[in-house]
Amino acid sequence: MYKIKLRRAYDEKGTDDGYRVLVDRMWPRGIKKEDLSYSWWPKEIAPSKELIEWFGHDPDKFDSFKKDYKKELEKNELKDEFIDKVEKQLQKHNVTFVFGAKDTEHNQAVVLKEWMKEKLG
Repeated sequence: MYKIKLRRAYDEKGTDDGYRVLVDRMWPRGIKKEDLSYSWWPKEIAPSKELIEWFGHDPDKFDSFKKDYKKELEKNELKDEFIDKVEKQLQKHNVTFVFGAKDTEHNQAVVLKEWMKEKLG
């Protein structure tokens, strides 16, 4: 099986990115739709607007954000489809979660990758 990778929307596409999934609820600021290479944009898998606003990308809130986002993911109607689609893509190539946050260590893509690893075992 291939890997789940993370990449900022503002960075160049990597040659080994494979299937690129935009994991933000909102389109990344300052990027034209035709300028971002992505394969799928399942907006509904992103954290709720309320959770993102509360978190505010504050590293001190990250542990609580991670716990709350994972709870949201477990209740998400798109959960099974998301897991299945990512798992199928991983059999063919890498899957890259694309995100807009400046902080590459404290964001929803990091949590989503960790959650997917838990689901895929």
